[in-house]
Amino acid sequence: MAPAAPLRLVLYTGKGGVGKTTTAAATAVCAAERGLRTGIVSADAAHSLGDVLECEVGPELRELAPNLVAVEIDARVEMARHWGRIRDYLVSLFRYQGIEDVVAEELALLPGAEELTTLLAVEALAASGDFDFVVVDCAPTDSTLRLLTLPDVARGTLRVLLKLQQALSALITPLARSVVPVPLPDSAVFRDAETLLYKRLRQLRRRITAARTSVRIVVTPERMVIDESRRAFTDLCLFDVPCDAVVMNRLLPDAVAEEEFFRDWFRIQEERTREVAEYFAPLHLLRAPLQDDEVTGLERLADHGRGLFAEVEPDAVLCSAPRVRFARSAAGYRAHLPLPGACADDLDVAVVEDELVVRAGGRRRALLLPHRMASLQVSGARLRDGELVVSFAGSPGADAEG
Repeated sequence: MAPAAPLRLVLYTGKGGVGKTTTAAATAVCAAERGLRTGIVSADAAHSLGDVLECEVGPELRELAPNLVAVEIDARVEMARHWGRIRDYLVSLFRYQGIEDVVAEELALLPGAEELTTLLAVEALAASGDFDFVVVDCAPTDSTLRLLTLPDVARGTLRVLLKLQQALSALITPLARSVVPVPLPDSAVFRDAETLLYKRLRQLRRRITAARTSVRIVVTPERMVIDESRRAFTDLCLFDVPCDAVVMNRLLPDAVAEEEFFRDWFRIQEERTREVAEYFAPLHLLRAPLQDDEVTGLERLADHGRGLFAEVEPDAVLCSAPRVRFARSAAGYRAHLPLPGACADDLDVAVVEDELVVRAGGRRRALLLPHRMASLQVSGARLRDGELVVSFAGSPGADAEG
């Protein structure tokens, strides 16, 4: 028997109101109709998946049709499953300080905890072996960026804090327990933290950056929507999160192009569609027409999906965009980071210990360097044609420019 193909994971995001939930649901329904075992997952705290599907969807898997299962992730439910003793310890610490139980429970939800548990739930679903294709309806753009970059950011931060706290705990905790009544973390808390850090976050990072995972960005022909999506694309590239398509949604049909009332709208729409195709290249451009009514229910979603994927399969990897890579030249080493839309004035590059730290606008990424490059210093960096090239000591002097 031939081995099963690796699971395909697609995450849809976009500015609020552009139709990402409808697009995600239509993708899943279309894939199920074509014979793929498909899961449609809502990772948006403000769930609207059930409304689009016109059925009750909750935190437990529900079969809606042959090959189609839906679930809305409840971060509160997932917290108990994944945070374990870490959360219990924090709650006990806050309670000791006189904080009411309800408030203590809320404070124990550390920044990023809900996003992390949501992502862990997606990973568990993807790793279950029950599906060929999992489609995730993510929150609006900025929340999605926090969700997808969290394993990278959290791992670097938690690694330092965990080492420091373990060192202090080994020296102080045995003595402190005999003289200080405040609750102190024990070895079980540290074991859970280590599992979260070294196993689960590493699995998440591998899943998010895998060749069979990609983000699809849903846009409409509106200036604010396109501009926000461009910034999101830059940030996703910074964190090496692959994208394979942009969905141009709610397009006026060609039939209205010559009608006086719609003529200018249609012209602007075509201009912005060309702009999106050019800016997001080489991402595949999917076009979805403006519908005469809301697209809800399995039947209408299936019809919408057939139109959207008339020429390609919904689970296909529609594009292989450039990724982060390291290269050696005759004179040294270079790191290549695709950063479409980035501005040189907003970039800052440095080597801190064994990591290349890149700041792009409001985002910061620490990229672990290959062993041979970790001891070198940055000799220069340049941004050209949407790619940041960082040269290290010994690289050609021509690359040492701002």
